[in-house]
Amino acid sequence: MITFSSELPYSSTRQPVYGDDVAATSQPLAVSAAMAQFAQGGNAIDAALAAAMALTVVEPTNNGLGGDLFALVWDGAQLHGLNASGWAPQGWTPERFAGRERMPYEGWDSVTIPGQLRGWQALHQRFGSQPWASLLEYAEHYARSGFIVPQGVSSKWGLHVTRLSNQPGFAETFLPGGRAPQAGERFTNLALANTLARLATHGADEFYEGETAQRLLAHARQYGSAWQESDLRDYQSQWVQPLAQRVWGDCWVHELPPNGQGIAALQALGMLNARDHELPADIDSAAAMHWQIEATKLALADLYPHLGDPASMRIPPRDWLSDAYLRRRAPLIDPQRAQHPASGLGGHGTVYLCTADRQGRMVSLIQSNYDGFGSGVVPTGTGVALQNRGAGFSLQANHPNCVGPRKRPFHTIIPGFVTQGGQPLMAFGVMGGPIQPQAHVQVLTRMLRHGQNPQAALDAPRWRIEPGKGIYTEPGFAPPLRDGLQALGHPLLPVTDPTMEFGAGQVIWRLPHGGYGAASDGRRDGHAAAR
Repeated sequence: MITFSSELPYSSTRQPVYGDDVAATSQPLAVSAAMAQFAQGGNAIDAALAAAMALTVVEPTNNGLGGDLFALVWDGAQLHGLNASGWAPQGWTPERFAGRERMPYEGWDSVTIPGQLRGWQALHQRFGSQPWASLLEYAEHYARSGFIVPQGVSSKWGLHVTRLSNQPGFAETFLPGGRAPQAGERFTNLALANTLARLATHGADEFYEGETAQRLLAHARQYGSAWQESDLRDYQSQWVQPLAQRVWGDCWVHELPPNGQGIAALQALGMLNARDHELPADIDSAAAMHWQIEATKLALADLYPHLGDPASMRIPPRDWLSDAYLRRRAPLIDPQRAQHPASGLGGHGTVYLCTADRQGRMVSLIQSNYDGFGSGVVPTGTGVALQNRGAGFSLQANHPNCVGPRKRPFHTIIPGFVTQGGQPLMAFGVMGGPIQPQAHVQVLTRMLRHGQNPQAALDAPRWRIEPGKGIYTEPGFAPPLRDGLQALGHPLLPVTDPTMEFGAGQVIWRLPHGGYGAASDGRRDGHAAAR
């Protein structure tokens, strides 16, 4: 089994933690919810669900009941994939959006059917060991009694005031006193607490067919939404077969298949693995980062023109990851010069968490409202902010991702998993919208090829590709490193947008002699915990 260095060479306030039952999330109160499940005999899936439910309350700037979910679960014997991304209402034909240059970003016409509750339901029914209602206890408590807003959440809250304050229900629910809560203030959401109480009593079906569903639909009709009862009632999550790519010896990286973008990370890693003998030894050199950037650019060149709802994709995922195709693409990487590749195929708001238990189960789970609070729409009497994932659709005719009835849009959120020799090694993920596959490449290269401690791999400064523009580099890049990237032909762009994400991740890894290590990214408020 691969072992990691204990060195932490980058600026960090974090240390990895070790134990037999572990959890890592982006918000401390959600970690508490997970650890409470372990304490009362729950397994890794129970802990993950309790944390995910709590996160919808205590980190509303990144997720909520109105969002989507993806998960990878090691059940002790094999890996399972779950796609709980919602679909477009039946009335979302291309004609509905005729005359627009892009899909709406706020309001009801950006809201796809939320898949998250169905995802929770599927995970609980298949793997959960604790009563459904018990999993919601922390979430309901935080909503009803309030929680103290942490610094990171407060900062992001304020960024969305101007964009969303005029959306129906948003200010009444999320701007108490007409402003975003400050760090250290208590925030309560009684309407959300009542919604969670109904869910605890009646289960996830309540959201899609019960009183909550009726409140959502009444608000949709009031504001001219295309939502219909059948759009909610008919929606189901899907169990899917994860994709896998072999890298560096006997390690396999696993990502969910489209409509998520994880396939791009697998492509880039496959190309790097194909030219492994040429990769520089110094992971923090401009040359090493150049290789990762160029491989990722090649992968992204395939991603954007060809990815969408699997039923609409003309090129199946197996073709993207075939050895023959990756061998053709890998030689296009020029070690000496940055390029602007074309596709070779043809013919920020997110939370990530991971958990693991002493029986050998591991969970990698990610959920999101897309951009912060999502659409800004908060239906009366629910306390639920609805996602704006519909903005991920294209309006380009004949594009696989062109908007259409009951289609799932292009998704940014991707949980990850690594196995070695057929056994689980690591649950990992990095939040942050478009940067996610890019960050997967960076973090995994550090850990799997160079043996860096997962905490160090998370702490290291990151780059971010903007297609057709250049490279953004995070604060922490030394001037010689920046100069080296520029000398290789990479335009370095100034970071002027305060909302720009460089990703924030969590990692849990299995130790050679039993138990786990866990690491949490200091770019968010959360942490890792163990028992």
